[in-house]
Amino acid sequence: MIVTLIIDQYGSTYNGTTVTAMSLANELKALGHEVRIVTTSKIDEDNVYQVKVNKLPILYQLCKLQGMLIARSNKKVLEAAIKGSGLVHCFLPFPLQKKALKIARKYNIPVTAGFHLQPENITYTIHLEKFKWLNKLIYYYFRMTFYRHIKYIHCPSNMIKDQLILHNYQGVFHVVSNGYNPIYKPLKIDKPNELKDKFIILMIGRYSREKRQDLIIKAVKESKYEKDIQLIFAGKGPWYKKLKKLSNKLINKPILNFYEKDELIQVINYSDLYIHASDAEIEGISCIEAFACGLVPIISDSKLSATNQFALTTNNLFEAGNYLSLRDKIDFFIENKDQLSYLKDEYINLAKSYDVKSCTHKLIEMFNMAINDNK
Repeated sequence: MIVTLIIDQYGSTYNGTTVTAMSLANELKALGHEVRIVTTSKIDEDNVYQVKVNKLPILYQLCKLQGMLIARSNKKVLEAAIKGSGLVHCFLPFPLQKKALKIARKYNIPVTAGFHLQPENITYTIHLEKFKWLNKLIYYYFRMTFYRHIKYIHCPSNMIKDQLILHNYQGVFHVVSNGYNPIYKPLKIDKPNELKDKFIILMIGRYSREKRQDLIIKAVKESKYEKDIQLIFAGKGPWYKKLKKLSNKLINKPILNFYEKDELIQVINYSDLYIHASDAEIEGISCIEAFACGLVPIISDSKLSATNQFALTTNNLFEAGNYLSLRDKIDFFIENKDQLSYLKDEYINLAKSYDVKSCTHKLIEMFNMAINDNK
């Protein structure tokens, strides 16, 4: 099967949707499928069709804050990439995908799409997350301009499927995890010498308001074990300076750093506890990657975060937005390290259900349904 993937940004490990697209492309190729990619990124691979970045001033800056780029649609490039394909799969509801949909229809090629951009990701960035009507408006805009034309929609979690239904989306929803790469696995890694006596707490994710690294800083400040705790925030993003400033009063200043995959796996494996504090999250692959290595998580119970589906006990959850609740869970695990040892094995087993290979096979089932429906 020839599958054309329409993704504005490709090749960067900073953007979660991009990482998902790259993983899917690699797995499809490994299964013998031909994969074509339409993107703004210049990639030294076969079957990559490059288009230009849309640099409209306000839009461009807003997207950069989210670690994203939006492409300008190019009919000629899209025609070349789509013609002869068996299926077109879109990751976002932007101009590039809208033009791809029109061209695919012209050639009677089926189109599927994933829902990977939560409106709250946008409203948090512009400090308007409390205006629920604005989130609803974005859902409405995405639906009316793109998703209402798509029958088969990939939902990375039940939470986002429920949100789509709540916002009057129609179609056949396929709930399939984005899947994690099995290179994330338990390894015997010693802590760096300078951290050997520290209890290391890790969070992986973009430095942005909805990720709520601020709650972790406040929780550690209130912990009776503050002097023993070392925070590591793995990522990068627009909130870097804010997090640095918030951390000034901590005894041990957090380590803020972006790690490439191999180094990140080592950091996960020498850490003691993982925290996923996000208020809004469609799935939370970084959390899966962490517990696949045996790192036990504490997760926000936010109704707009799907990541709390991974909580195995009440101690793996804290009240969304409440840093004192998070502090209590941190202190519990520091005082009950036997629970960390027990849950480590439980989480390693849980991760096996989210292997990217099995998730790809489930997505291929959706692709085949769309193809058969189009005959």
